[in-house]
Amino acid sequence: MTRRRLKGDGSIFQRGDGRWCGKLTLQDGSIKRYYAASKRDVQLRLRAALKDVDDGLPIVKNEQLTVGQMLTQWLDMAVKPRVRASTLRGYESKVRIHILPALGTVRVSHLTPQRLQAFLNEKHRSGLSERTTGHLRDILRTALNDAAKWNLVARNVATLVDAPRVPEREVEGLSPKEARELLDAVKGDRLEALYSVALAVGLRQGEALGLRWDDGDLDAGTISVRRALQRIAGDYVFVDPKTKRSRRTIVLPAFAVTALKQHRKRQLEERLTAGEEWHDTGLVFTTADGQPLHYSTVTKGFQRLLRLAGLPRQRFHDLRHACASLLLAQGVQPRVAMELLGHSQLNTTMNIYSHVIQDARRDAAAKMDAVLA
Repeated sequence: MTRRRLKGDGSIFQRGDGRWCGKLTLQDGSIKRYYAASKRDVQLRLRAALKDVDDGLPIVKNEQLTVGQMLTQWLDMAVKPRVRASTLRGYESKVRIHILPALGTVRVSHLTPQRLQAFLNEKHRSGLSERTTGHLRDILRTALNDAAKWNLVARNVATLVDAPRVPEREVEGLSPKEARELLDAVKGDRLEALYSVALAVGLRQGEALGLRWDDGDLDAGTISVRRALQRIAGDYVFVDPKTKRSRRTIVLPAFAVTALKQHRKRQLEERLTAGEEWHDTGLVFTTADGQPLHYSTVTKGFQRLLRLAGLPRQRFHDLRHACASLLLAQGVQPRVAMELLGHSQLNTTMNIYSHVIQDARRDAAAKMDAVLA
């Protein structure tokens, strides 16, 4: 076996099987080995590694790591501890269905901006929406960013890739007239209070379905958002509110308090009717035998009522946007609306307000005209 150490190139030697090996000692004392069929190739790889060190780039210790292995490690170590179970399932689904079939066996060290851009372009051409394609890029960008912190990759190539432009979804909130028509349409429905409260204070669907009677003080006219209800693997579970600001106490309008009091009376009647079949969950909004409500059941019932009232098709979540729009239309300051809705940032509130702002600008111009003209 021949050994030779070249100045600045680490240690290079020929193995018993004829292959050449180069060793580089890293700052943390660990050894990085490079293999090649010729001494010249090993020298080139060592010199490239030393250049990366001089340029401030980390030395990747595992060049055999694949994108699939990296994402599996990332989901388990970085994502799972810090997101809701439903969010984790969404990440896992996109990784399994879209990323792994195309990139799973690719070595992370061989993943280039060109290859990643081609992957995203092909996904978009195949019919995947701009929003979902952009989310795939976001997943890879975040995963590679963490991988760089863990010294698994030398650079985050996803930051060099363009995501498809996502057209902003224009949310047309209910006008004050349409909102009153909706409240008329839901009168007498067993979930009248659910729709009324969601419209009045902009609760998220999970927050509304997770409300318990001990979260409210109807005499004081307040409710406290402390949890959200989610369905995970077929089971209903309570989770923490979406953000820190989502945990809040809300003052209810009088019509919403009245609706809740009527709902409580109706629920007591249903409890007597169900007898021993009643499930005592303590929830405000339940099925006729006290069990948690399924999201789709609520949405289908809501859209049926919209059709009967001749109102535009809406998601349940759009009641939250309608609430925000109605607040601005009544002159409520964005900061107050932000606190009521539980947004973590003011620009989130302003994005919902955007389609109403134009009317406010016209009103401001008319007022200036009245004063100065």
